[in-house]
Amino acid sequence: QVQLVESGGGLVQAGGSLRLSCAASGRTFSRNAMGWFRQAPGTAREFVAGISRTGGTTYYADSVKGRFTISRDNAKVYLQMNSLKPEDTAVYYCAAGGSGYVSLADYQYDYWGQGTQVTVSS
Repeated sequence: QVQLVESGGGLVQAGGSLRLSCAASGRTFSRNAMGWFRQAPGTAREFVAGISRTGGTTYYADSVKGRFTISRDNAKVYLQMNSLKPEDTAVYYCAAGGSGYVSLADYQYDYWGQGTQVTVSS
């Protein structure tokens, strides 16, 4: 069992930065790949970034490459978001995968946080 709690969302102007954190607890956290997803109103949930169990492999959606960075330590996973755009506005979710390998598909993730709102004004 893994419990996930996101924090760090908020309102920021275009071009600004935010750092999301996801506090993870549970015996299996260190065994799981972790991912960040987002969902804007009226749209499907989409993959944003993922990191493998060891942290040695990361993946990013094309829309955020070069602007977002995912990282992890023993108890948290982070998403550093720079050069934010209005189209980044969404609820961001942290998720724990079913294995140590990153997947871009949300159905491969077994545990989800409650989400944190990110709003980027133009």
